[in-house]
Order: sequence, then C-alpha cells, then structure tokens
Amino acid sequence: MRWGTFLIVAGIIVFIILLTWQKMKQAPKKDKWAFFILLFIAWGLSLFNLQYVEGPNSILEKLLTPTFGKFMKK
Repeated sequence: MRWGTFLIVAGIIVFIILLTWQKMKQAPKKDKWAFFILLFIAWGLSLFNLQYVEGPNSILEKLLTPTFGKFMKK
C-alpha cells in the first residue's frame, strides 16, 4: 500500500466535493448517494496496487473452469 498515493487521492476527492457541493445541494438524494459511493469506491481502490491485481478474465476463468470445464470439453 502506498500512503502517498492514498493521501493524494483523498485530497483530490475532498477537492471534488468542495467544487461540486453547491450543485449537489439541488440534486436528488439518489444522485447524491451515487456520487458519494463512486467517490468512496475510487478512494478504496487507491489503497491497492492495481497493476499487480489479476484482471476479471482470469478471476472468471478460475471460478468457472471447475464447474463448466467438463461441459466445455465434451
């Protein structure tokens, strides 16, 4: 985990919130929740070194090969 990257992303997120706060006051509650959830996900992903995390194809392959591999071979 890289704390510098995490803190930089946290600062950017705070900056984004400060810039959009006036516009977000008028937005519906669903839009506010979606906005903050997406920002929270981005902040959480900044904790991981994503270049070394496996991609979705390899994860699906590991999940589905034991169950559907037998059917695919026939």
